[in-house]
Amino acid sequence: MSVHKALTLHAQKQNQVFTEFSLLDRQREDYIQRAIELCKAEKDFTTDQINQITLQINVLANQRFIPTRKLVTPQMVRSYVESLK
Repeated sequence: MSVHKALTLHAQKQNQVFTEFSLLDRQREDYIQRAIELCKAEKDFTTDQINQITLQINVLANQRFIPTRKLVTPQMVRSYVESLK
């Protein structure tokens, strides 16, 4: 395989991983926003979906130069909502 083809394949794979990361990160932010809205409304919420996406992001991060994300606890959401008041 030529160097050019190898570099092209490498760039394509990196682009694919970054695209997947971007989609997951957006989805994670949407879930966080939903938890915040439920917390503000004093309704029950979980961080399960947030953390499921976070774990997927962190698997990608271990493979490439992608930033990891912290797992989110319900207390973190409550503290954030309290800080808005």
